[in-house]
Amino acid sequence: MARTRTFIAVEISADIRDNAVALQESLAKTGAEVRWVTPDSMHVTLLFLGEVDDRELHVICRAVKDVAASEPPFPLRVSGVGAFPNVRHPKILWAGITDGADELKRLYDKLEAKLLDLGCYRKEERGYTPHLTLGRVKSEADGFALAKELPKRLAWDGGRTVVDEVLVFASVLEEDGPVYTVLGRGELTGR
Repeated sequence: MARTRTFIAVEISADIRDNAVALQESLAKTGAEVRWVTPDSMHVTLLFLGEVDDRELHVICRAVKDVAASEPPFPLRVSGVGAFPNVRHPKILWAGITDGADELKRLYDKLEAKLLDLGCYRKEERGYTPHLTLGRVKSEADGFALAKELPKRLAWDGGRTVVDEVLVFASVLEEDGPVYTVLGRGELTGR
């Protein structure tokens, strides 16, 4: 049976992408080795489903469409910089979500509940933190170089956009990085 690496996300605007790339370039000046997310791969993930049986993809796309239809469009602001697990020992660099974080969490909760009911998702132990991934730090030494710079960018403002749809993506891992294809869309049409 064929399987597809799948996730659910919302897109960001071209302006936010441009600002995020400028931030990546600024952080790269530290000399730290980071595998930066490419501009065309930037998005805000809601749920990562992993390898999904292709026969379940239509059920997932329908669930996303149904949940999205129950929620209205909302403003999203990307601002601030942080890291997982923390800024002192960064492994994953991210830009924060301020405006729109509550709406993203609500979408996450609704999607998670629906996909758990359908048996298409395995609950994650960690809580959901809306963010825009910027890059993955290669080593502990690289993390130390970045740890000095991250606090200087807490007030960074990446810009605003309006979220009006939720997307289901297929992700194919290539040598140059992942390639994403949209499998389904759910418009935010609720009131």
